[in-house]
Amino acid sequence: MITARAAATFEPVGRSVAAARTFVRDTLQGWGLTDIVDDAVVLTSELVTNAVVHAGTTADVVCIRAETGVRVEVADRYPEREVPLQSNGGHHFGHPDREGGRGLLLCAALAARWGVEYTATHKQVWFQLDFPDRPAGTRAAGPALPSSALPIADSRVRVGVVQVDSGGLISAWNDDAQELFGYHPEQIIGKPLTDLAAWPHTPGTGTGVAEALLLSRWEGSYGIRGADGRVSPVYASHLRIRDAEGEPSTVCLLVRDLERAVLQSPMRGANVDTAETAERGPATDAFEVFIGSPAPDDLDGLLQRTVERARDMLDGDAAYLLLATDDETELEVRASTGLPSARQRFARVPVEAGTGRYGSARMPAVHEDLSAVPGAVPLLVNTGMRSVVTVPLKVEGRLTGSLGVAAESPARYSNEEALRLQFAADRIALAVERARLTELERLRRGSLSFLVEASDLLAGTLDRDQTLALMAQMTVPTLASWCAVYTVADQVSEPELSYVLHEDEDRIDGLKALLMKIDPPEQVPTGGARSWSGPYDAAHAAALRTSLRSLSLGDSARPSSGPGASLATASAVGGETVVLPLVARNRVIGMLILGKPTDEHFRQENLELAEDLSRRAALALDNARLYSERTAISQSLQRSLLPPEQPEVPGVEVEVIYRAAGEGNEVGGDFYDLFPIRDGAYGFAIGDVCGTGPEAAAVTGLARHALRLLAREGFGGPAVLERLNAAILDEGARSRFLTLLYGELWPQHDGSAVLKVVCAGHPLPLRLRQDGSVEAAAEPQPLLGVMEDLELYEQTVTLDPGDVLLCVTDGVTERREGTRMLGDDGLLDVLTTCTGLTAGAVAARVLRAVERFAAEPPSDDMAILAMRVPEPEPADA
Repeated sequence: MITARAAATFEPVGRSVAAARTFVRDTLQGWGLTDIVDDAVVLTSELVTNAVVHAGTTADVVCIRAETGVRVEVADRYPEREVPLQSNGGHHFGHPDREGGRGLLLCAALAARWGVEYTATHKQVWFQLDFPDRPAGTRAAGPALPSSALPIADSRVRVGVVQVDSGGLISAWNDDAQELFGYHPEQIIGKPLTDLAAWPHTPGTGTGVAEALLLSRWEGSYGIRGADGRVSPVYASHLRIRDAEGEPSTVCLLVRDLERAVLQSPMRGANVDTAETAERGPATDAFEVFIGSPAPDDLDGLLQRTVERARDMLDGDAAYLLLATDDETELEVRASTGLPSARQRFARVPVEAGTGRYGSARMPAVHEDLSAVPGAVPLLVNTGMRSVVTVPLKVEGRLTGSLGVAAESPARYSNEEALRLQFAADRIALAVERARLTELERLRRGSLSFLVEASDLLAGTLDRDQTLALMAQMTVPTLASWCAVYTVADQVSEPELSYVLHEDEDRIDGLKALLMKIDPPEQVPTGGARSWSGPYDAAHAAALRTSLRSLSLGDSARPSSGPGASLATASAVGGETVVLPLVARNRVIGMLILGKPTDEHFRQENLELAEDLSRRAALALDNARLYSERTAISQSLQRSLLPPEQPEVPGVEVEVIYRAAGEGNEVGGDFYDLFPIRDGAYGFAIGDVCGTGPEAAAVTGLARHALRLLAREGFGGPAVLERLNAAILDEGARSRFLTLLYGELWPQHDGSAVLKVVCAGHPLPLRLRQDGSVEAAAEPQPLLGVMEDLELYEQTVTLDPGDVLLCVTDGVTERREGTRMLGDDGLLDVLTTCTGLTAGAVAARVLRAVERFAAEPPSDDMAILAMRVPEPEPADA
């Protein structure tokens, strides 16, 4: 029965042999099978060498754990290669010094069983190592040592036992844990272990405390923050268990880090296979063993392993590694252990002259007591470290970084330790630089993809508010923890806070309130990010005032909400805050503010990416502003072309529906109007200018205003249209054809209405009688804007109570779907079903019929004018 399985593939290069050895060793040690690790590593080394060096193909390595032993399979892609086969006389391998077949000779000597299997595409060599018989209670043992070689510990070794439930909360806390860290059980039980643990790994990489608590077994170093606020380094062994009800929890055994030998499993560095020993010789230490192993694929993993091994090599309390920025003028913190890494992550210090310079960057240096030279190593200020040794990382003479190991006691290090650390740094510098360049290339590709996506999103909208929201959402949380956008209306206006976003939505209101209370940053048109301390200073001042009031040390009025909200806001803006100007068309139109939480810093690459984003965002924001301004102007002009409020016509129901084609258009080539001419008389018109858009809208404005003016001067319908025709022709090249239905309406005392209409090239008005019959209410006449001399006449129509007069533009009758068209007949059919409906219901039914006629939205302007003479109310009985 297979109980566990692990597999990996290795490329046909020399370093893959060492990588395969590490893979097998890590796998078997993770399974707790240290007794057979050495034999498995030796056999794997020989078989993988045969695959990647001699066969020249990739090697697939599979580790399988069963109930009785472990099977390791090594397959290559060269099935034709000759290998020793089993014969009747047993195994024949040739001379032991012969290069070929040596791996199989070792398999025969060390493995319980082994074999060779062929397929059409690959050859597989496998071996099985059986579990040794172990006396009860024995897992591993070390050799007898003289007393002087034993690990040093206090006379009273305390082992803290802490149990953590499945939710990460402390459920048990023994007396030794109380003595080590100062907390009584009632103070600590029920709190998350993450509140106490100072995890050594670089934030965002490796395994965190929450992940470690979910592993079946974990062992390593981290810090515990005691009741006095001081972080004590500890060595821990975690074991995940479950109770009788099946509820999982983790038991953590903790000792002081200097007493790690009490819990520490045998070091992996002690189990060095023969091939590695032969390559390095007998004089190797633990750090050199690490240097000889393959580098992790990611830069952060390599740097974190480097600082941890450097600290162990020099028996330090802390270690850190800085890398040079692209321009090599600053060093940036990239990994640390034993230090508050979250606070130092990506902090930068100058390499050369200036306040707080990192003076020991280019040469090895030893500081015996940092208290005598404050600020010599800015990274270690207020950390409790007294002595430090630092060495540079150089590649081809260029400074690429700096590695340091520090201790809490003074005079810990000498030139001898500096030379050892420099030797190690020289061995790792090239691998670090190679990994850094790989990461830089990956980041640049990611940045390009990010900017392309950002540009597409910003180009997809011309709405100002949506552009502001996109700017913030693209930066949070990708580039910053919070973001604010200030906009500037013009050169004399003060910046206005327009948008605020935080990765924690609960903090947005507090952050916005804080920014509203402080002065905005100064407008600087020059490019590049600059620091801004305003939010930090204001937040911490507010938190201090609130705390004092809550303790009755300040004002007598105690705040109702307590200091919690102020402290949360202060924590949110407590890190680095930068201002990026939004410059478009040589004018500052706003500022983009990016911030980090307490004591965090921005990476230089992220700042450069934010600068590129700010330039694109500024142009998109300015485009949105220009579009909004032009849209506002266009809408204002268009609204001026629409009729004012529709008048009430006594004794006649009037309903108008108007739709202009085109996004953002309120007025098109179709138009309507209804206006009083004189007492008891009203003029109405519905028309269609050839074309759509602004050019057609200009003619509609001319026509509507001319109709009102001429009608109120007392001209009849034919005279009004003839003079309008002359005005259109006077426009010259800008003139447009115009179809127009114009009429005058006189409500009568008997409840009817008399209309005099002129239909100049327009779809004929339709009259719906009470009996459901429909007929044309006018005759067609020539359209306007074509001929100079027109002879028009008007026709009189009487609407009886219950009659409806429907006037439409050709956007209704010419509604199409494929080759089908609604047409005059379709409109007539719709109107026939409207008997007894009000004018509003008639217009709505016609509009619904037009919209449902085709799936696509209408592409032409459309106007519907319905007038109905209501029936008289029945007399009361």
